[in-house]
Amino acid sequence: MDLTTRASTVRVADAPLLTYYDDATGERAELSAAALGGWAARTAGLLRDGCGLGPGDRAAVLLPPHWQTAAVLLGAWSAGLSVSFRGYATAGLPVLESGADGPLDVVFVARRRVDSWLDDVPEARHRFVLGPGPLPDVPAGYRDYAAEVAAYSGDLPPAPARPDAAVSVDGTTFREWGSVARGVAGVRDLRAGDRVLVDAADHEHPLFWLLAPLSAGASVVLCANLRPDGVEARMAAEKVTRKF
Repeated sequence: MDLTTRASTVRVADAPLLTYYDDATGERAELSAAALGGWAARTAGLLRDGCGLGPGDRAAVLLPPHWQTAAVLLGAWSAGLSVSFRGYATAGLPVLESGADGPLDVVFVARRRVDSWLDDVPEARHRFVLGPGPLPDVPAGYRDYAAEVAAYSGDLPPAPARPDAAVSVDGTTFREWGSVARGVAGVRDLRAGDRVLVDAADHEHPLFWLLAPLSAGASVVLCANLRPDGVEARMAAEKVTRKF
């Protein structure tokens, strides 16, 4: 499975592929395959042309489930980078997956986490901060992802991924991640055309909210701070056929 191009081939280009809700802030964003592919292309351009990064370089993505996170991941993979996904320990500090020790070339971190994490964000040659909207302030040593990525074309074709290329910093390849994603999709009985509601609080790893649905040709309704009393209405409004 080519994780960098799957988003643009599994569904009609203008149909919703990733719909994002945050019930705490009221944020809602809906991206078609073409729109998400455009953001991924801009991210790849930022990394390749703006940062001089490519195959063999390493990224850390310390971001919550969000449509921007999908763009960062798909863009990093399209540029040939290997990625360490973010996670949180019980104290709220970032935890990188195994294999992430050693120097990183680029790190992406949520603005709301920078101040609380302080020196726990790993060192990298390039640091980008992301927020749900325009950032009124950018911490020292960081660049505003949204402002930087806007300078790059959304029409950049993704580089073809080698099945044996590492998609994560522990050396797991595109072929291996594709197999895992298809396995999760099979266990969940995901099918092409399904619309999958994912509770971000329960499924923070992109394997569940991004890779498995894409591998099956499904679209995603990703919900942060999902209100339990609003689930049924959300499922009806978004024509959801499966729920994680």
